[in-house]
Amino acid sequence: MIIRALLLAAAALTLAACSPAPTEPAKPAAPATPTAPAEPARPVPAAGEQGGTDLWRTVATPEDQGRVDRLAEAWSAALREASHQHGAEIDGTGMLLVPDAALPGNLQPAPGKYRCRTIKIGAKGEGNLTYAAYGWFSCTIELTPGGDLILTKTGGSQRTRGLLYPDTDKRLVFVGAQAWGADETEYPAYGQRAERDQVGVFERVGTDRWRLTLPWPKQEAKLEVLELKR
Repeated sequence: MIIRALLLAAAALTLAACSPAPTEPAKPAAPATPTAPAEPARPVPAAGEQGGTDLWRTVATPEDQGRVDRLAEAWSAALREASHQHGAEIDGTGMLLVPDAALPGNLQPAPGKYRCRTIKIGAKGEGNLTYAAYGWFSCTIELTPGGDLILTKTGGSQRTRGLLYPDTDKRLVFVGAQAWGADETEYPAYGQRAERDQVGVFERVGTDRWRLTLPWPKQEAKLEVLELKR
């Protein structure tokens, strides 16, 4: 009997050892941590035109830099040639065609629309006029988000567009290009077509009156002046 009891007790212990251990009840899942909303994408600043620089000599070709450097020579040659027959017309423009008429301050016209006209002085070659004054067309001044100051002549058969760069306390320097004729709806970029490239000096010559002087232009004249006024 004792042996039987011992055997029964041993069997019970064996069964107990083989039984799976009780498991703890599952803990409730922790609430998810809320995530912060994604920030809206910030607008990328507009890239500057013509290299995004404010140094005009890094954009203009050496040849065009030379045109600006010879501005006084262009004024002298053009006026000397045109004054013989058109002195009264030149005088009638007031300070517009006086070489040293530039005034300090307010060099940058406010963005907006302007009236503009072109006067060409001195003949570039045989068959060109020594003086030609054209009618009034439309021009615009634009200040881009990137800080570029853009002058555009939007009317006429010879239209121009380019940037105005800081230079001295009396002038800015223009670097741009021309579109020709009614069929061209876009302006070429400076350096894209050499015969269209233009460089010049932008000055204030009166109250709400400015001029863009293009020395030694590539067509027709020795000097070209674009007058802007409100």
